[in-house]
Amino acid sequence: MFSFTKEEVDWAYEVWDQLVEGLTNSDNHKRSRYAQFLSHLAKSDPEKRILQDFPALWEVTKDKKFVTARHSLQSIWKVGLAGPEQKEMVINHLVNRFMNCLDEKNYTLVRFDIIQGLRNLYDEVKDEEIKLKALSLIEEVDDPKYQKKYAKVWKNL
Repeated sequence: MFSFTKEEVDWAYEVWDQLVEGLTNSDNHKRSRYAQFLSHLAKSDPEKRILQDFPALWEVTKDKKFVTARHSLQSIWKVGLAGPEQKEMVINHLVNRFMNCLDEKNYTLVRFDIIQGLRNLYDEVKDEEIKLKALSLIEEVDDPKYQKKYAKVWKNL
């Protein structure tokens, strides 16, 4: 999906405002697509608009429709590819969410997606700090079953 955004594109700002506006669309499928698309385009954002628009994008990761929330959460790590500031912002949000999502429905899936997102970001940027943060989050998990499941994401380094 969105294979045309694997590299930076020069047309991101032609659709940017429409995507940001779409994050609150009444159709949850469209909200999900807009969020995913915006995450993919963040690396084509030399003006760093994503820093201002990130709160609206992050809200979709908490959507009332779990499938919408999950799809957007699974792609939000791509914002971290846009630069150091964006990477730090994404990591901080993911870590905070991991630590504070226990009262969310399906929190174990949310946590899995966060750990996977951190792994995806690590694989792209090779920042050891990301790996250390992810592993320390996994150590915080009380349930051995889920601790093992999350740790599997970081096997084969």
